[in-house]
Amino acid sequence: MNGPAILAHQVEAYHQWKKELIRQISRYRLWLQDNDLYSEDVSERIRRGVELLIEDELTIAFVGEYSRGKTELINALFFSEYGQRMLPSQAGRTTMCPTELFFDRANGSNYLKLLPIETREEDLSLQELRRHPEHWIRYELDEDDPETMRAVLAEVARVRSVTPQQARRFGFSESMLEADLDNPGQVLIPSWRSAQISIRHPLFERGLRILDTPGLNALGSEPELTVSLLPAAHAILFLLSADTGVTASDMTIWKEHIDTEDADHRAGRFAVLNKIDTLWDELQSDEQVQQGIDRVRHNTANQLGLKDDEVIPVSAKQGLTAKTRGDDTLLDRSELPELEGLLVGRILKQKEELITQSLINDLLGMLQNSQAAMQSRLESLEEERQACAGSAVDREALRRLADRAQTDYDFYYRKLITLRSSRRLMQSQGDILTDMVSEERFNAHAATVRQMMTRSWTSAGMSQAMDHFFELLESDLQNLLAEGRLAERMVEAIYRRYNQDTRARHLEPIPLRAGRHVIAIRELRKRATRFRRAPGNLLREQNQLIRRFFQVMVTEARTLHDRVRRDVERWPGEALLPIMQYSMEQKQLLEHQVRRIRDMVRSDRDSKAERERLTNTITDLRKQLELADTMQRQIRRPAPTLSQQKVVNISGIA
Repeated sequence: MNGPAILAHQVEAYHQWKKELIRQISRYRLWLQDNDLYSEDVSERIRRGVELLIEDELTIAFVGEYSRGKTELINALFFSEYGQRMLPSQAGRTTMCPTELFFDRANGSNYLKLLPIETREEDLSLQELRRHPEHWIRYELDEDDPETMRAVLAEVARVRSVTPQQARRFGFSESMLEADLDNPGQVLIPSWRSAQISIRHPLFERGLRILDTPGLNALGSEPELTVSLLPAAHAILFLLSADTGVTASDMTIWKEHIDTEDADHRAGRFAVLNKIDTLWDELQSDEQVQQGIDRVRHNTANQLGLKDDEVIPVSAKQGLTAKTRGDDTLLDRSELPELEGLLVGRILKQKEELITQSLINDLLGMLQNSQAAMQSRLESLEEERQACAGSAVDREALRRLADRAQTDYDFYYRKLITLRSSRRLMQSQGDILTDMVSEERFNAHAATVRQMMTRSWTSAGMSQAMDHFFELLESDLQNLLAEGRLAERMVEAIYRRYNQDTRARHLEPIPLRAGRHVIAIRELRKRATRFRRAPGNLLREQNQLIRRFFQVMVTEARTLHDRVRRDVERWPGEALLPIMQYSMEQKQLLEHQVRRIRDMVRSDRDSKAERERLTNTITDLRKQLELADTMQRQIRRPAPTLSQQKVVNISGIA
């Protein structure tokens, strides 16, 4: 199987793994309903889990200075089946605006959307502009007409000639722009601020999303890239050129925008050493050529502080040529399959682990609760059958069982009343926590800082005001963390008492995890420090700098703040859910048991008939427990590796 088939095959396997998880979650929901264990609280948790899987995306950002071959590599990885370059990828600065490639699964359509560069003069951030389609220019893409589609996509690389003053107004540094040779005294800037390409592709349909970024100048002039989009990417591919090695501008991008203290690309940061074909030499043996490539790879790894296996040599140009010609020998020499193996083996695997941490462990805990309740029911049925073991029904034994079941029922009934009271108390505590991160509080901080910045007449004063904004947010979150720890200790005490009183030793409280939000705001504060120290921002006029700060940093802070508030609002209702679910299930099962035993006491059925009925019920219950075991095994099953899969072509990619 060649490179693209490997990549497409593994992404398909990952998608099928998620589909199977969704199927098992649906089976669990039906299983709960069939066994009278269903509740609205559990339903809500299940619904959010399914949403997480459906909306799950994997974002890979391609970053690097211009002329490093980022777009050529994207063409080689994802568009070789068209037999030509679909994205503009000639020599020079072809990608001048950040470009996102994905498939719009909601609308199911192919299109190119372009955001005019003039929007930089408005108050709306990129994030906000995504919600305003009227600001974008849209072109439809016809996948059955590759030539026309290629011509439309060429629009992404369009530039315009402006004066240096205009370029500065749009946020560009004149020294890093190309001069317009046809119009002396003018410079070339991108016509577009951002591009979005929705195109039907088997990998994009499965939730893969690509971010193609421009070079250093554009990274510095569009802070949302480095503040929001790049940190949100699951993996970074940093493009270098084998013929130049790590240049000064390459190192600037690496240190300032990728390998930063606050970076959290959990699926990895990798350097792609492109254009290794420039090191091919017909006068040297293959072994000597490989030694030369390995030497450049090792030196690159040392310069960037990476391991050798985190630097992937490749020739995107020769890989694309090999794919379009069906030349397997050239494809192997291009080493493109090695990069595709990395995407398969490291990045997708990490995404699977994130889903396991955030969803599967929670789901397994719920399922184990339900199994424990069903096991208690099975033990009760065995005792009832024992009471019918003789020639006559032992009604006295059944009465004792009924009395005990009634006592247990009363116990869990009282537990539920107590837990509901505790939940109301938790909700009151939640209101206190929510007030600490309310939208009104955030808006007040933003208004205070805007006023400080407007009144400031020095760069130092502006910088101090920006930092004060994050001091206010961090102070709120520190208070949230302290108050949240008190609430968590209260929840832990409730669980300790509950576990001492019941057989539910495995139940654990759901933590608030406010600490992660404190870390996130501190990381954002570090990015804000780099933002305000950027030379382009230091030279901006006051009104421009205020607008830029609110477009970029305040918008990103608001997104984080909204996420904190959602977590805080949800937590009081969820914190006690495991023991409430367990109590509800036990109460419902015991209610059925009391009713069943008393019916047996009043019934005139003989011992044999009761035994047969109970045996059938026990058999059915054991089947339900076996079904739960099967679901648990399926949910625990990891996403399959390529070696476990059957080789098939995906949508013509082979």
